[in-house]
Amino acid sequence: MEIRSYADYLRALDDAALIAIFSYRPDLITPVPPDIASLAVRASSAPSLARAVDGLNKWQLQVLEACAVMNEPFTEKEIASVTEKSALFVLPGLIERGLIYQDKDGLRVPSTLREVLGNEIAGLGPASLGTLKLKKLEEVPDAAKKVLDAMLWGPPRGAISDLKKPSAGVQWLLDEKFLIAFNQQTVVMPREVALYLRGNKVHRQLESVQPSVTGTARDLRNVQLAAIANITTFLRWTEEVLNFWAQEPATALRSGGLGVRELKELSAHLGVDETCAAFVAEVSYLAGLLTIDPDDKILPTHQFDIWLTQSVSVRWQSLASAWYISSRMSGLVGKEGQKNVAPLGPELDRSMAAATRRLVLQLLSENSAIAPDLDSLHQSAQWLAPSKRSGGLQLDYVTWTLREAEWLGITGQGVISAYGIDFLQGGDNESVNTDLPQPVDHILIQSDNTAIAPGPLEHEVAQDLALIADVESRGGATVYRFSESSIRRGLDHGRTGEEITKFLAKTSKTPMPQPLEYLIADVAKKHGKLRVGNTASFIRCEDSALITQIMGDKRLEILGLRKIAPEVLICGHDAAEAMNVLRSCGYLPAAEDSRGLLLSGPRIQRAQSKARPPRIIGEIDRPDEIHIQGALRALRTGEKSSRKQSTMRNIATEALGSLPRTTANETLELLSDYLQNQPATSLSIGYADNNGLVSHRIIDPLKLSAGSLVARDHATGEVQTFRIARITGVAAL
Repeated sequence: MEIRSYADYLRALDDAALIAIFSYRPDLITPVPPDIASLAVRASSAPSLARAVDGLNKWQLQVLEACAVMNEPFTEKEIASVTEKSALFVLPGLIERGLIYQDKDGLRVPSTLREVLGNEIAGLGPASLGTLKLKKLEEVPDAAKKVLDAMLWGPPRGAISDLKKPSAGVQWLLDEKFLIAFNQQTVVMPREVALYLRGNKVHRQLESVQPSVTGTARDLRNVQLAAIANITTFLRWTEEVLNFWAQEPATALRSGGLGVRELKELSAHLGVDETCAAFVAEVSYLAGLLTIDPDDKILPTHQFDIWLTQSVSVRWQSLASAWYISSRMSGLVGKEGQKNVAPLGPELDRSMAAATRRLVLQLLSENSAIAPDLDSLHQSAQWLAPSKRSGGLQLDYVTWTLREAEWLGITGQGVISAYGIDFLQGGDNESVNTDLPQPVDHILIQSDNTAIAPGPLEHEVAQDLALIADVESRGGATVYRFSESSIRRGLDHGRTGEEITKFLAKTSKTPMPQPLEYLIADVAKKHGKLRVGNTASFIRCEDSALITQIMGDKRLEILGLRKIAPEVLICGHDAAEAMNVLRSCGYLPAAEDSRGLLLSGPRIQRAQSKARPPRIIGEIDRPDEIHIQGALRALRTGEKSSRKQSTMRNIATEALGSLPRTTANETLELLSDYLQNQPATSLSIGYADNNGLVSHRIIDPLKLSAGSLVARDHATGEVQTFRIARITGVAAL
């Protein structure tokens, strides 16, 4: 077969070559094109070529740029002469990707590829339209030489004050056509001139070898210990964030996302900086553990309850997987110059995010014995992903990926852990369950109203303790402090003083000190004696002395209290505001409803809507062998059908002279006749699309139904419906 075009080249490829192209460029079979001609159009389109170029390393990109600046057709020998001999080993890989193809005369590149690579590939200008006497460049005047030196390695454009009054050096170059006038203030150096002065080399420096990654060696045992500690900490952070918002939901911004004040509150609650708190919230959001309700409340979802019942490895893997494939960059939160970027907001999407994580973790896996230096890791990553469309791999992206991988426990002390390697290889991470410290079911109460949890607490114990104590410090052991406000919180949630005392006595390995017993008893005695209700905002108390004290307290004048009965007061504020004011003044009111019952505070809150994780700007996954083979069969079948239809269309055109033309009534009569008397006849029809363009179709009619013809289209082999009003004519083949 003589190859004259890119489509002819693809038709000439065997199955193995097409499979190689599909493996490198999965977008070509997503979805599967109907035939080779359609495949060629897609493969030579700018978006598809851009994706393919993005998958090249620095050396492959330099060789491809050299091919793009050569006059077509070119040979392998010519490419080696403008680069080096090792480029000959790169060319087969570029051919496998369909970025270079062979025709009857030599090698060529798809026409759109030069647009993808840019207007000034490798800093070279356009080709000259005429013949240049390049030998004269050896006798160039000094003034002209300075101009050439400034433009030699790009950009190939130079600015001048006025084309009509150029300097002596520029005038000489213009006369000799070594510069071309682009407009009144711009001149351009032709490509041939630059290549001659560069010594027939396209690039100043060839980068054929990947820069090595350097770093500091770490003890692998310490790496594992650090990684499992990071996993434990991150799971605890996640649980604390969601429990915190279950009790005190944050309000989302109108534009979406978490406000600055709410982020600071979350940061203070976790005891970490705001960037870390934002990352924990983002990962929970990505994993579907929290969502933003229609009323703009940020709440945990019911998926969080399911997540809590799962094993540690499954919980960790669900968080790490959501982070790994996400197109969102939480590192943008609070970045200098981008203060308005909010966590959980819509501004965090970056197309390079997932690819950057994959690349950085790949390099960490290849250098698993060291903690890499940031600069060497960035240089190596840039060599592997040098795409100029996105400005290359940004240092910030690499820095954030390393930081987040450490928080998640994929790395420990900067070195990829065994858990991280197992995660990247698609393992089940069962070792996390065995290596993680076993949860403890007890605490150690101290004499200063604190309690020490000597390890991660069991979920039920941790939940109950969180109601009646505040976390004072975290680490290998967590310190909790009991206070009047924390005990009151437990009472507000329906606990009694006796229940709190029994829980602590049962859970603590040390005896309960008397000061703590007195504190619980004192708060429980006062709690509920004073009650605030929401019916016209009343305050009720059976202790007349306490009522008298409240009425005489000048700090409570803001409430505007009025006594309507010996044990009942009313005020102009709602119950929540009245309770806040009373508590701030040292009183311990409890909530009450219209039936006179004490209300226990809500233990947990959950979002009423389903989890809505943010969209992911995904990349097309590399297809598996079954998908590729199926696409190949469909493509070959479609090509045979297209060829058959083309042959039948040519036969029909020769026989009929042009597309058949019949009126609507004639069309309906002919179709009815063929269906009744000649049902096995293939027909040639003209069919108009939505834009009025008429195409030639070869069909096998099946039936008429409601003003439409149901027939099998020879082009696709599928049964389709054709509207009678759009059929411009019908004739038998």
